[in-house]
Amino acid sequence: MFKALLKKLAQALSAQGIPYMVMGGQAVLLYGEPRMTRDIDLTLGLGVDRQGDVRQLASGLGLTPLADEAFTRRSFVFPCEEKATGIRVDFVFSWSAYERQAIARARAVDLEGAAVQFASPEDLILQKVIAGRPRDEEDVRAVLAKNPDLNLDYVRRWLGEFSSSLGEPFAERFEKWLHRA
Repeated sequence: MFKALLKKLAQALSAQGIPYMVMGGQAVLLYGEPRMTRDIDLTLGLGVDRQGDVRQLASGLGLTPLADEAFTRRSFVFPCEEKATGIRVDFVFSWSAYERQAIARARAVDLEGAAVQFASPEDLILQKVIAGRPRDEEDVRAVLAKNPDLNLDYVRRWLGEFSSSLGEPFAERFEKWLHRA
């Protein structure tokens, strides 16, 4: 179910020239360990001012919107659901230089003949450290274990910037999780 929907999403986004990357649980399945996930998280290389284009794309794929335009403008997230499967798809509009760089670093993975752009393992780790939930720590540890050649300098540099600009201890959280791994 997920593979078929990921393939359709990738083909539609590529056909529209919309840069994107798959994040969240789907990326953990690629870089870490199998786990239960019920959604697909896509970070888009578009500002929220282009939500009309994404709403049209989602409609063409048979996805049902779960929120109105005002919610999307406030949250930068356009949640949808594929009713037939119950799979939720969250389109996340990017707004930062970091997100644009992360999308440019995404890795194309062949999924049943379609190139699907997945976040790099380093960018997945960044997302998980910032979210900071117990499940995220487990995901980070799994990604670290299965990807020994990660660019930890890249991870530390961005976490240092996020820690400074947002006043949160992201860098310290990562080092604690790294030590436990």
